[in-house]
Amino acid sequence: MSMFGFLQGRTARTAPKAANTGVCAALDVGSSKIACFIAKTDPTISGPRPRVVGVGHQSSRGMQSGAVVDMEAATTSIRAAIEQAERMAGQAVNSVSVTLSAGQPTSTRLAAEIDLAQREVTDRDLRSLLNGALAQFDVADRVVLHAIPLAWTVDEHRGVRDPRGMFGRKLGVDVHVITAAKGPLRNLMTCVERCHLDLRSVVATPYASGLSALGDDEIKLGVTLIDMGAGATTASVFAEGALQHIDAIPVGGIHVTSDIARGMSAPLAAAERLKTLYGSALDSPDDDQQMIEVPAVSSGGSAVYESVPRSLLNSIVRPRLEETFELIRDRLEAAGVGRAAGRRLVLTGGASQLPGTTELASRVFGKQVRLAGPTGVTGLGDAVSGPAFSAVAGVVRRETRGAAEAISGPPVLSGVRAQSMAPSDKTEINGGTMWRWLAESF
Repeated sequence: MSMFGFLQGRTARTAPKAANTGVCAALDVGSSKIACFIAKTDPTISGPRPRVVGVGHQSSRGMQSGAVVDMEAATTSIRAAIEQAERMAGQAVNSVSVTLSAGQPTSTRLAAEIDLAQREVTDRDLRSLLNGALAQFDVADRVVLHAIPLAWTVDEHRGVRDPRGMFGRKLGVDVHVITAAKGPLRNLMTCVERCHLDLRSVVATPYASGLSALGDDEIKLGVTLIDMGAGATTASVFAEGALQHIDAIPVGGIHVTSDIARGMSAPLAAAERLKTLYGSALDSPDDDQQMIEVPAVSSGGSAVYESVPRSLLNSIVRPRLEETFELIRDRLEAAGVGRAAGRRLVLTGGASQLPGTTELASRVFGKQVRLAGPTGVTGLGDAVSGPAFSAVAGVVRRETRGAAEAISGPPVLSGVRAQSMAPSDKTEINGGTMWRWLAESF
């Protein structure tokens, strides 16, 4: 029986068992692109392995910093990406799992303890203990996305993986709860609904990226993952085999492009091209000698170009990236998770591919840094195997392997259709937020 198998009796739905259904769809809704993967499960000796059979990605419209700002435009972009993936897969989907980076995702630690009176730990004790811990969460206008048990204790002995069957006086648990603001989540769920799809689950972007970009040893020994998107940068800390902390700042690759456009008086499209072709986070000895052509902003007529040294471009790029890393570093230090993160740092996300980014991150954090793309899935072409697709690939891996959480599935908000939810999936907290106990394993 799985670690949380005792909770499945409370639900009529077993969404995390994607390996049994054979097909899953993952959707990453970002500020610059919307990507959809449709995957099937290939059974192997070591367990189910997802194979991507359909890919769709579109330029994002109606999104800003990971949040919906134009419902109609966002819905159209989402529908186009999903339809493209369906055509490639030759199969339609009726449900999808979505990433979420907006809504100020926040980590909260909860702890609870119950008396055992020297008797055996049962499933009922675990359920009672987790309910007691989660009942402590009471924050208005926020929704729980994930609740991940970090450590069980029996008579204050830590490191217990499965306490069932053990004897003791007290049983305790520490739970990592990830929450997001209701508003951005409601808007995203409504866009998915307008595409006539059921929402299978909502996965915090830094969590999804970690499931794809990190190795098992890194997750056990301690690592910091920074996902550099177009409109937001998220960070997650993994240690002892579990997600320990997440954070996010509304700064990403788009802000680097905007800085270039302002600093060099160039159109946004030209600034993005200059960043991609010539931008670097580090200085080079020949930057002053290498000249690049910069088109000037004009209202019409013939285009006017100006030759400027590459050093000018990099003097704009580097400070913005350095500031982004320093903000993340300071926030992680303030959260007290630096020690758990160890000395490894992994970068992923589309904005992490700029030359010199890994070296700059190593200087700011004082850690060993590597650049990572999606792993653990097969069938990815060259165009969708880069760091920009780590989050959507991570959702596929999570759906295939089963959610290692006590709480997962789609948050149910008033006014948003959730036909796939069963009444037994609901336990009221926060005056309306719903919880589902849908986890497959710990």
